[in-house]
Amino acid sequence: MAVSERGPRERMVFSAAQLIRRDGVAATGMREVAAHAGAPRGSLQHYFPGGKEQLVNEAVGWAGRYAGNRVARFLAALPEPTPSGLFAAMVRQWTDEYESAGFAGGCPVAAATVDRAESTESTRAAAAEAFATWTGPVARALSGMGVPEERSGALATLMVSSLEGAILMARAKQDVRPLTTVARELGPLLDAAVRRDG
Repeated sequence: MAVSERGPRERMVFSAAQLIRRDGVAATGMREVAAHAGAPRGSLQHYFPGGKEQLVNEAVGWAGRYAGNRVARFLAALPEPTPSGLFAAMVRQWTDEYESAGFAGGCPVAAATVDRAESTESTRAAAAEAFATWTGPVARALSGMGVPEERSGALATLMVSSLEGAILMARAKQDVRPLTTVARELGPLLDAAVRRDG
């Protein structure tokens, strides 16, 4: 959805997420968010009476929901859903972005965690919830593909944490190979977790 199709509050949350993923929390100012969203600066106080902390936490929550909602879309696009296919699709979202637009953006949840987890309890909690909002659909998808329930949560954590680490390494190296490597190496392990009946 384009920024202009959202209401002013939604646009500011979306813009905050985009700026945080590029610049981090500390470098993302309220004025920049309002300008990016095309919203009047005075509306920030109206929509976010808790100030920057509230806006950051809502942007982090948005990012977790976005990532979680993508899981169903990735699955729907797979001709035959497999754990490795799902992980490859999750990775491909990032390799496609980096190959077409460069390495400026990362995950806003990771950026907020790095910048604020120690200093701002509400942001740490928002990031933890965002990761849960993302790993939950991944775990359910794995279970739906035949991964035993007792392993699906752990493998979802492995997938998300491997992806996050590969994103950081790809940005540092300005190269997608860390992403393609984790997809290639983790794929067989994920597929091996599918219960084979009979």
